[in-house]
Amino acid sequence: MIEREFIKDRVKYVEVKEYVDAQIGKLAGVGKITIEKTPLGEKITIEAARPGIVIGRVGKTISELTNALKTKYRLENPQIDVKEASNPKTNAAIVAKKIASDLERFGPAKFKAIGYRAMQDALNAGAQGAEIRISGRGVPGARAQSWRFYGGHMKKCGQVALEGVDFAIAHADLHSGSVGIQVAIMPHDVELPDRIKPKVQATVPAAPAVQTEAKQAPSEEKKSQKVKKESKDGDTAG
Repeated sequence: MIEREFIKDRVKYVEVKEYVDAQIGKLAGVGKITIEKTPLGEKITIEAARPGIVIGRVGKTISELTNALKTKYRLENPQIDVKEASNPKTNAAIVAKKIASDLERFGPAKFKAIGYRAMQDALNAGAQGAEIRISGRGVPGARAQSWRFYGGHMKKCGQVALEGVDFAIAHADLHSGSVGIQVAIMPHDVELPDRIKPKVQATVPAAPAVQTEAKQAPSEEKKSQKVKKESKDGDTAG
């Protein structure tokens, strides 16, 4: 049936994404991978923080990756397009891989500095809220525990939490065991339904009272001079 063919293609695309992420994910800081089927073949778009690592020297890495996708997953003509991430500090997948790379490099002893720095960088880059959870052995002690870093405003339920919050999971392989990283970031362009913007009406400023009195004083003086002149003319006529 045609439904089985669609499911088979989707499963193959998920396996391709996992393979590409496993090969160059941590080194290049891969964020989002999309696959589109075109008349010429499959177009694979990779969004990375360091696209130069994906391409490689003289295109060596990207050519090896293309040949591996042809032989392993039987893709006819895979076309890999690499793009640089617009704001990598607010991309949950890139942040999660960066934390995993730092933990593998410096060890779990500095997990607090790594987590707080990643959270603060996301907030400084314009995110409305960020939440990072690191779980595993060595965080914070010898037993497997979890530690949460959070800041800003974060939606936990509703349609905004499902579609507006960027969520990613990564893991770091340490000597003491495997450590899991969960990152949730709410970008700055997410519109919240409970946020109300009041309309401000422009008001014309009233004239100062001192200027009004100054204008009225000459007019009263002119009236008194006019009355005196009329009375003087009446006496002369009489």
